[in-house]
Amino acid sequence: MTKIRLGMVGGGKDAFIGAVHRYAARLDGEFELVAGALSSTPKKARDSGLALGLDPTRCYGSFDEMAEREAARADGIEAVAIVTPNHVHGVAAAAFLRRGIHVICDKPLTATMEQAQELAQVADDSDALFILTHNYTGYPMIRQAREMIARGDLGKIRVVQVAYAQDWLADDTGGKQADWRTDPARAGLGGAVGDIGSHAHNLACFVSGLRVDSLAADLQSFVPGRAVDDNAHVMLRFEGGARGMLWCSQVAVGNENALSLKVYGETGGLEWAQEAPNVLWFTPFGAPKQLLTRSGAGASASANAVSRTPGGHPEGYLEAFANIYTEAAVAIRAAQKKRQISTVLPGMSEGLAGMQFIEVCVRSSLNDAAWTRLEY
Repeated sequence: MTKIRLGMVGGGKDAFIGAVHRYAARLDGEFELVAGALSSTPKKARDSGLALGLDPTRCYGSFDEMAEREAARADGIEAVAIVTPNHVHGVAAAAFLRRGIHVICDKPLTATMEQAQELAQVADDSDALFILTHNYTGYPMIRQAREMIARGDLGKIRVVQVAYAQDWLADDTGGKQADWRTDPARAGLGGAVGDIGSHAHNLACFVSGLRVDSLAADLQSFVPGRAVDDNAHVMLRFEGGARGMLWCSQVAVGNENALSLKVYGETGGLEWAQEAPNVLWFTPFGAPKQLLTRSGAGASASANAVSRTPGGHPEGYLEAFANIYTEAAVAIRAAQKKRQISTVLPGMSEGLAGMQFIEVCVRSSLNDAAWTRLEY
């Protein structure tokens, strides 16, 4: 089977997430990067493409040029990865969707709800797929937790707690990555709540199977002069009566990438942490706590389906990211054959829900953490 021809927008020299997407795309041999508009600066875009071994004629100075020229080629790209700052997501994705090119886009969906709604309309009018890379949903034990909850192992869900703590923005020396992430014009109104809070919100909903009905958010900008939040405490009310708490912070000194999830139901509880991703703790009510491992005796079919290595050989961030790309490849090949398949891939609906979450958090916080409903 031939590899899917992939293009990339953003992700040039000094860009962290572009390299991660490239690793993930090629881990299972499903994609081949053949074109790129890797920077908003034409010379840097060309130099970045050449450094990756791309054909010089397919190192483009803008995503518009790439979309137009690749769509006209018989061997043009079949999919594009968009790994730019948030404010470019919408216009770049639309340029490719309008030409029937599948889009794999980094989160959050866009910088503003207005941009998100415009992109949703373009996606709805296109035959191409739109996939959002909420990569933490690709961990095997997250898939297992979702499966266990769906089949009723925890009973009716009562409490969902999710936290995502980092410390790399504890001061103003974060460099290029910090520069755009703390600029409302490029990142959107949400700082930490948009950058990592959107991941936490998505993970809580993905695993529990619940949607947030309303929330009360208290957002802070602890670093002097920072124009967006760097810490957020959010109380959650889920549809169906469950309650939750979400904490995200990029100023929590001592935390590197501490994403954790706890879900408690009437008859059991689950606990998972991204920094020990191959382990899931399950406690049936009134029974001893059970340690479930990615390839152990208690591993479910959904966990095994996205595992590569034998038990005791850890899989992590890149492998989870690669699971999203590999499932995207399956979906793209099915779409090319006009077949519909069942998938748990995050897409436009998850993107819009994430944008709602960010917008309502900001609005609630400005209104003294007032309870505010989400409108899907």
